[in-house]
Amino acid sequence: MDTIDQALVRELQADASITNRELARRVGVSPSTALERVRALHRRGVLTGYHAEVSLRALGREVQALVSVRIRPPTRDRIDAFLAYADGLPEILDAYLVTGHEDIILHAAVTETDALYGLVIDHLTARPEVIDVRTSIVYAHRRQYVVGPLPPRASTHETG
Repeated sequence: MDTIDQALVRELQADASITNRELARRVGVSPSTALERVRALHRRGVLTGYHAEVSLRALGREVQALVSVRIRPPTRDRIDAFLAYADGLPEILDAYLVTGHEDIILHAAVTETDALYGLVIDHLTARPEVIDVRTSIVYAHRRQYVVGPLPPRASTHETG
């Protein structure tokens, strides 16, 4: 990705509802160039979609938690079945398949701590493949909405 592609991606991440004409103006290219480059970014899989950001607080989902889940035995079939189950739970925002002591970390958002307790006890630990669940309440959640390629790092090895 060159600097123009990076600028297009940055602007679309900041506001995906802007017109192509406004996008082109912000990046400093012609509208036809902006349109063709955005189409190319889609074809290359850099841009995968657009969405509207919502406020969890405005939806009444003020309690967030990270729920670590251990699956036994940790087979592909059991993990895939649990992830499919978790995908169907409206409280779950994200699911991460991870290495380490836990197998899966779920990001949940609920209305109150009693709802979180119900999610964990009535839905997660009720699954036969789940052998352990640990829950951590999220005090604050900060997210980077604009993501670009990482800059090259200088080598930490000295020569000479």
